[in-house]
Amino acid sequence: MTAATNIAQLQAQINTQYATLSKRLQQVASYVLENNQSLAFDTIATIATQANVPPSTLIRFAKAFEFSGFNEIKKLFRQDLIEETTSYTDRARLYKENNTTSLEKPLPILQEFARVNSEAMHQLATQASEQQLTLAVNILSNAENIYILGLRRSYSTAAYLTYALRHVGRKTFLLDGLGGMFDEQASMIGTNDVLLSISFSPYAKETQVLTESVSQKGAKQIIITDSKMSPLAAWSDVCFVVNEGKVDAFRSQSASLCLVQSLVVALAFQ
Repeated sequence: MTAATNIAQLQAQINTQYATLSKRLQQVASYVLENNQSLAFDTIATIATQANVPPSTLIRFAKAFEFSGFNEIKKLFRQDLIEETTSYTDRARLYKENNTTSLEKPLPILQEFARVNSEAMHQLATQASEQQLTLAVNILSNAENIYILGLRRSYSTAAYLTYALRHVGRKTFLLDGLGGMFDEQASMIGTNDVLLSISFSPYAKETQVLTESVSQKGAKQIIITDSKMSPLAAWSDVCFVVNEGKVDAFRSQSASLCLVQSLVVALAFQ
């Protein structure tokens, strides 16, 4: 087990490991699962008091889940709270309230995004396997129709992929749910088709529902997400884990765009 990188992963790990934890650690586990707001902003002393355990138990809990300390767990919850705030202005305000370093001027912001994107692209290039990529291209090549699903911040990647696949002559449809028509759009997917879904934590509920329903039809599925523990991964024929560059609560899409562009160009050569 490796340390979780988001709340969904941590919650899944806690649920899986709960029965094996000591009574004290189970108290902490229950508190962690039920008190997102407190974990984001309360001190460790306050959390220990509210969970009715000594502060040392919080440290033991963190180490049981591969964190060096409980502050790393607090950071996950604070990050999630910021990401759930849809207003970028509010995100910037929360960032300034919880960080001593300043990213208020354009040049440092650009430099930081360039740095984290470079790291994300290098990780993508070294971790994506040739077998995965080849299988994904073959699935796309053999599909009668290709359906693309990406909501919220994943929408721009999904829209680009739809555009690019049409430029290589593939029958491609973007599932956008316009007019609340997700179910009707998904009902068109057949056994000879493929659904390519893109979703990152916090995972869009509509994407989770549609990937599960499509799995019952026998259609192939390619998933682009941020963890093997993603709720989408279970339904995939091919699952790409992409860790995007992130400057605090502001996540990039460079690595995802690089991946889908590579798939399309490989399809064109094939």
